[in-house]
Amino acid sequence: MTEQIGPDLDGTDRRLLAALREDARLPVSQLAAQLEIPRAQVYARLERLEADGVIGGYTVRLGEAFSRTRMRAHVMIKTLPRQGQAAEAGLAGIAEVSAVYAISGEYDIIAMVEASNSVEMNELLDRIGLLDGVERTTTSVILAAKLER
Repeated sequence: MTEQIGPDLDGTDRRLLAALREDARLPVSQLAAQLEIPRAQVYARLERLEADGVIGGYTVRLGEAFSRTRMRAHVMIKTLPRQGQAAEAGLAGIAEVSAVYAISGEYDIIAMVEASNSVEMNELLDRIGLLDGVERTTTSVILAAKLER
């Protein structure tokens, strides 16, 4: 017998989540029409998904015109032995860092960063390199987003 991990999502739940990823501000009436279910069912599903922790919050997706003005990069970070938490805490204190992931392999962390131009990006990378616990970094600048959900 297999143990259920996480809540069981049906096709309607998955379509609801996909619609919210596209636009989390869609009115319930529009969601109901798009999913072809009653509004009351949309409310119930949203409440259940929030209670189950499937939906942890609603956020802003930046517009394409604004995003094109930003320079984004992945920064792979190798930490000093037993210093990963110090590096993570330092990254959490930098507003230009949008996400931090623990990874396997040669590097320990990937940080997603954003700056308005190459000068700011260079300064940001220098700040990251000077954080406690950081041994070395390798950066890949994102040239174009091919798919974002």
